[in-house]
Amino acid sequence: MKHSARSPWEQAVVWLRQQADQRALVEAAYYDDPLVLAAARYHASEEWSAITALLPKTRLRALDVGAGRGIASYALAKEGYEVAALEPDESGLVGANAIRSLAHESGLPIKAYSGISEDMPFPTGHFDLVLARSVLHHAQDLARACVEIYRVLKPGGTFLAVREHVISKPTDLQAFLDSHPLHKMYGGENAFLLKQYEDAIRKAGFQIDLVLSPFESPINFAPNTVGTLRAEVARRLALGVPRLASLV
Repeated sequence: MKHSARSPWEQAVVWLRQQADQRALVEAAYYDDPLVLAAARYHASEEWSAITALLPKTRLRALDVGAGRGIASYALAKEGYEVAALEPDESGLVGANAIRSLAHESGLPIKAYSGISEDMPFPTGHFDLVLARSVLHHAQDLARACVEIYRVLKPGGTFLAVREHVISKPTDLQAFLDSHPLHKMYGGENAFLLKQYEDAIRKAGFQIDLVLSPFESPINFAPNTVGTLRAEVARRLALGVPRLASLV
């Protein structure tokens, strides 16, 4: 039986996990195993606690778009949602097969689907909530991704985009890419201006209710504290590296 070749993203994460000096980053990104314990740790995190305050009271169907290895899918299911997890990578470490294993081990109502945000295999008006955690900056067509997210949401549904890469000006992009620990290995990172995110979201039909600044919420800075984040921002500014922020 042949094993499928690892995707560039899986190869990058495997390399990161092999670096003894990167253990803290691996755990902060929830790339550690057992996956079910990493997912449970995310569900108990300050970031997720802040996200739950933004969830609608009606918790029926949720879509975790760009779901990765499924930590947010797990958290959504723990909050009472029936979860569809959309992920283009089939990896058993960082993709759809990891999500399937997590769903089986946890017994939670999570179903993994293969696909991309620009072309989703779901009917119109199907979900009460769409969560995109560190996803929009990966879109090949940001405007199209937002249109698709709007399409699959029920009228009055909620879209949460969190932990996005935000640059202050276009010339900051290369500095950000150069500073990313894995971009040089798989080439999949990107970042947009806040206005680009907002324009794409509004043009898709959404009303934006809240945008969080970098220091405003653990959604942006977890697992850091306010103090450690300020120190990191000072370090990045000294090196000429653009700030990171999130859009909600």
